[in-house]
Amino acid sequence: MCGIAGFIGEGTAADLKAMADAIIHRGPDGEGFFADQHVPVFLASRRLAVVDLPGGAQPMWDGAGDICVVFNGEIYNHRALRRELEALGHKFLTDHSDTEVLLYGYKAWGLDLFIRLNGMFGLAIYDRHRKTVVIARDRFGEKPLFYGTKTGALAFASEITSLRKHSAYRDVSPAKLSLMKFFAHGFFPGEHTPFEQIKKLPAGHMMIVNAATGAREIKCYWTFGIDPNTPSGTPDDWAAELESKLRRAVVSRMESDVPLGIFLSGGVDSSAVLSFASDARPAASLATFSIGFKEKSYDESAYAAQVATHIGSTHHSEICDLGGAQALLPSLLARMDEPLGDPSLLPTSLLCAFARKHVTVALSGDGGDELFAGYDPFKMIQRAELYDRLMPRPIHQAVRMMAARLPLSDTNMSLDFVLNRGLMGLKRRPALRNPVWLAPLQGEEIEDLFQTRVGEEELYSETIAAWDASNATNAVDRAMEFYTRFYLTDDILVKTDRASMRVSLEARAPFLENELVDYVRRLPWQVKLRGNIAGGYTTKWILKRTLARRLPPDILARKKQGFGIPLAAWLREWTPPEKYVPFVNDLALRARWEMHKNRARDDRRALWCWLALAYGLN
Repeated sequence: MCGIAGFIGEGTAADLKAMADAIIHRGPDGEGFFADQHVPVFLASRRLAVVDLPGGAQPMWDGAGDICVVFNGEIYNHRALRRELEALGHKFLTDHSDTEVLLYGYKAWGLDLFIRLNGMFGLAIYDRHRKTVVIARDRFGEKPLFYGTKTGALAFASEITSLRKHSAYRDVSPAKLSLMKFFAHGFFPGEHTPFEQIKKLPAGHMMIVNAATGAREIKCYWTFGIDPNTPSGTPDDWAAELESKLRRAVVSRMESDVPLGIFLSGGVDSSAVLSFASDARPAASLATFSIGFKEKSYDESAYAAQVATHIGSTHHSEICDLGGAQALLPSLLARMDEPLGDPSLLPTSLLCAFARKHVTVALSGDGGDELFAGYDPFKMIQRAELYDRLMPRPIHQAVRMMAARLPLSDTNMSLDFVLNRGLMGLKRRPALRNPVWLAPLQGEEIEDLFQTRVGEEELYSETIAAWDASNATNAVDRAMEFYTRFYLTDDILVKTDRASMRVSLEARAPFLENELVDYVRRLPWQVKLRGNIAGGYTTKWILKRTLARRLPPDILARKKQGFGIPLAAWLREWTPPEKYVPFVNDLALRARWEMHKNRARDDRRALWCWLALAYGLN
C-alpha cells in the first residue's frame, strides 16, 4: 500500500518532492523518485510496507530497465499471475512482490493487464521505449487517483492535496457545478472534484498519455452491471456456491507480512468476513475492532461483542462521544482531501485510528449492502412504483406537509426522519428516486443556496445517464447498479480509504473480489430482496441463507442499523464554522443551522456538507 504522484510535462524535482511529502501518511515506510527530464516524466512513491517488506521498493523497474511502475494498492491474485508469467519466460527479482507482477504483466499483456488484476489499485506505468505513461484505477475505485488537466503539465496523484503541491495547480479555483452536485448527492459523483481543472479518473478506467506530445485518451476496461445470465441450480445451490466464493475472497485478502485485523459492527457483512476468516486462522488470533456510542439507538457494540464471542476472536471496543467527536472534527475534515457529506466518516476514522494501534491491515464488510440489496431504500422501490400509480400529486403534497409536522427525534432511523426522506423520492421518475433519497438538499434548495438556476437533469446527470444506459430490466437491479457504481465508489470507499490511510492503515474489502462479484451480479434480484409489498421484504436474503449455519439467528434477523452517529443532536451543541464556502449564500446556511438548533427542522445532512466544505476547502 502506498501513495503515488507524478507528472508529465512542465514541473521540477522540487514539485515532485512536495507532492510526495503531502502523502507521507499513505506511505510512512519509505519514498522513491524517478525523473526523466528529457521526455519529461516524473514519478514518486510513498510506501506503506505490507507485502514483501524488503523487496517492494518503488519506483520499480523490470530487469531490462524498459518499464517502470509506481503503485498504490494490493493485487490479491499476484501469486497466480506470477506463475503464469514465469511460464512465459519472465524472470522475477523479488520473492513475492505484487508490484513486480505489474511490470511483467504489462510487458506480456499490455493494456489487457488491468482486466486480469484482482485487487485494489491506483497506478502509473512508464514505458520508456514507447514514451507512454498509463495510469489506471481498480474496478470499484477502492484506491483513489486524481489528475490535472492544465495544458503543459498533466499531473496525477493519490490525493488532490498532493496534486495541488505542483506549481501549476496551487491556485486552482473551486468548481461551482461540482459543489452544487455535492449538496445534491452528499459526495462528488463520477469524475467531479471540488476544483476546476482537477478530475477523478473513474473507477475501472485507464488513461494512456503520450509523454512526448501530451496527447491522452481515457478508456473504460470494466464497469459494474447486472448480468442477466442466471446461474443454473436452485437457491440452495447458489447459497452453497456463495459460501465457497466468500471463503476464498476473505482468505485471499488475509495475505500480509504485518499484523491484520477485522472491523466488526455486529451486522451481517462484517460478521460474515470474521466467520470466514476464522476458517483460515485460529479464531483467538483474529483481532476485531468496533466503535460504540453512549446513545443507545446508535450503539451496535453489544452485537459486535456477541459475534466476537460466538466466533472466538480477540475483541477490542471503544466509545465515540460528543467531546471526542468535536475535538477531532476540524482536523479530520481539513485532512479529508476530497470533502464527503457522509457523517459516518467520523466513527470510521475513530475506528481506523483505534485499530491502527494494534494492526496495519484491516478487513471490512464494504460492498455487501450494494451487491445484495441491503439498504432500506430497496424496500421502497416496489412501493414507490405502486404509490406513483395510485397517489394523485396534490394528495402526495398534502402527505409531505403532514409528515413535515411530525415531532423531530434524534434517535437513529426515527419515524420522522425515515418518513420525510422516503417521501422525497416518491412521485419522482425512477432515475431520480435513489439519488434523491440520499440527497442532503433538493434541487430548489440548492438553487436558493447558490442563488443559481440549475435543473435536475444537470444536477444528477451522471446517475441519470447510468440509469438510462442500464441493460437491467427492473428497478431493483438498476438501483443496485446505482448504489454500487456511485454510492459505493464515490462515498463508502472514499470514506474508508481516507479514514484508514490518514493513520497509515490498509483496509481491504473481500466482498469486492472479482469472482464473487461476477457471480453475485448474475443472481436474480428476487433472492437478494425477498418478499412482496403486502408481506414486507427481507434484504440480503441469499447472503443470510448462506450464513445460516455460521452466525447466530438474531444477528441475521437484525434490522439494518448503519454506521450512523447522533449528528442531529450533536449539531445543536456545536458552533457554525467561521469559514467561507465559495459560491454559497452564507446567511442562508447560518439560518438553517439556527432552525436546526431550535428544532424547527432537521437539517443534519446539509449542515454536515457545509462543515465538510468549510474545513475541507480552506
